[in-house]
Amino acid sequence: MKNFLPNITQIPVRGSFLKRKSSCPLSGENAPKIDYKDIKLLKKYLSERGKIIPSRVTSVSAKKQRELSQAVKRARFMALLPYKMD
Repeated sequence: MKNFLPNITQIPVRGSFLKRKSSCPLSGENAPKIDYKDIKLLKKYLSERGKIIPSRVTSVSAKKQRELSQAVKRARFMALLPYKMD
């Protein structure tokens, strides 16, 4: 009688889950300093609706993501960034 179970070595493995940028773009020697007055940098990490993009998308470390969200909130409070974009 034949075994109807598939051979595990024949099943293709999806490599898209394994590919991830290993380093944080805001960490390191030549990384930009996160500041609430640097609107050009902060807008890179906002969606077109004005929401902060999550770190799993931008590959920012947890520490830098907290600094980034604090800077965005300060910039919003100082009216340098809008709270909501329509």
